[in-house]
Amino acid sequence: MSDAIDFDRMNTLGDVPRYHAEARPDAVAFSFEGRETTFAQLDRHTNQVANALLAAGLSTGDRIAYVGKNSDHYFELLLGAAKAGVVTTPIGWRLAAPEIAYIVGDSEAKLVFVGRELIGHVDAVAAELTHRPVVIAMEAEGAGDYPTFEGWRDAASDVDPRKPIQISDIAIQLYTSGTTGRPKGAMLTHHNLLGMRREAAKNPLEWNQWSPSDVSLVAMPVAHIGGTGWGLVGLINGAKGVVAREFDPTKVLDFIEKDRISKMFMVPAALQIVVRLPRAREVDYSRMTHILYGAAPIPLDLLRECMEVFGCGFVQQYGMTETTGTVVYLPPEDHDPAGNKRMRAAGLPMPGVELKIIDEAGKSLPPNTVGEVAVRSSANMAGYWKLHEATAKTMDADGWLRTGDAGYLDEDGYLFIHDRVKDMIISGGENIYPAEVESAVYGHPHVAEVAVIGVPDDKWGEAVKAVVAPKPGVTPDADDIIAFARTRIAHFKAPKSVDFIPALPRNASGKILRRELRAPYWEGRERQVN
Repeated sequence: MSDAIDFDRMNTLGDVPRYHAEARPDAVAFSFEGRETTFAQLDRHTNQVANALLAAGLSTGDRIAYVGKNSDHYFELLLGAAKAGVVTTPIGWRLAAPEIAYIVGDSEAKLVFVGRELIGHVDAVAAELTHRPVVIAMEAEGAGDYPTFEGWRDAASDVDPRKPIQISDIAIQLYTSGTTGRPKGAMLTHHNLLGMRREAAKNPLEWNQWSPSDVSLVAMPVAHIGGTGWGLVGLINGAKGVVAREFDPTKVLDFIEKDRISKMFMVPAALQIVVRLPRAREVDYSRMTHILYGAAPIPLDLLRECMEVFGCGFVQQYGMTETTGTVVYLPPEDHDPAGNKRMRAAGLPMPGVELKIIDEAGKSLPPNTVGEVAVRSSANMAGYWKLHEATAKTMDADGWLRTGDAGYLDEDGYLFIHDRVKDMIISGGENIYPAEVESAVYGHPHVAEVAVIGVPDDKWGEAVKAVVAPKPGVTPDADDIIAFARTRIAHFKAPKSVDFIPALPRNASGKILRRELRAPYWEGRERQVN
């Protein structure tokens, strides 16, 4: 068994288990709650998934949905669907029933695979749909009358269907929060997901080198590119992926100790929870080589603490769903516990990635001039599902994708994020759009108008705040408004606090001046985002 990986033999996701089943059949691909799956077993199981989907009448481009916490079986489903030419849409398990129903309906999913924690919500979701897809329970526990994933899978042949798949075919559809209050399905192709690994192999970066002896912790939610993407990176490199059902800080330390984790990806808010646990200074981290983090910069004090406790290299990752994850990195050598200018940067472009800063007209701006960050690479999404206008606004004919972030490039090519062009809030690594939250709050009988902003939060980076102008003659209650919002959207999106003012500030054309609302909370801070 050779450690060298031939990335040229993995052009589609289905090729990944095929290749590693031949190269390292008995090595463990995934470990999940005591269940270990070798690469040979993974290849057979994904053949069964593909054949079961084809037998159910699905064809190239059809969608299936997964609603659940992390599981090794999710990756079997994703890779098996890829072998059948079927697109997988993972949906966040923390979403409210109306939000889940919208994504299931919008994606036109023909089968929905549901984790044990969500099986009780099937009827609530179905009540919101005009069509009822076939439901398959991922685990026997709580499955009721629904067929179970393993039974459904194992009834199918394990012979590879060898269906022709193009690298330009869509493999996965990840939903991002929408500026208009509705999430958009970002379509990622096989080439989006695999092409950058070939670029990385041609232009090796020390921190980005993997070997089959590596052990990766997959703890971020699979409904995010940070969860699915990270799980796939380890798998492509032939490494063992230890899948955590969900992020639990006490279990993270157990995984590091028991499974000898060598690489993991986390958001800074999660790292902060882990490093502050009393046990954190008692664990052996000698196998840990690198911790990658993203969704927010890491505060210097937290970095110092993490470097002292974990004793490994740290790499910041900047990217988005639409860029299939990481496109910019801040290398370990720029992580100075004494602090330096580059610690404030997002970092340098990954191999194969081009960056530029543009003005509103799309014209390139010189170094140290703030404008919108634009990215071009083989990992840029194919577009938004059924949203041609939104796709055209985001990506131009030359392949440049507008990120919605405001920033600048310095003379050395380092990207610095200054603010957001879009109004997105990032809290604990979750993307939250004000329009979504405002739609949920507006229905409250005491609310005349509302604006939602992100304010600094030491734990989560940013917290959601609603600024409400109440209706005349009422006595509004902040807790009641928050509780009302939580019945309509996921709890993590709902406001953490509510301020009341007589009227929202607007410009001459009637647009709400969010920056004016945000300014007092961010006063004295170098960045207007965390």
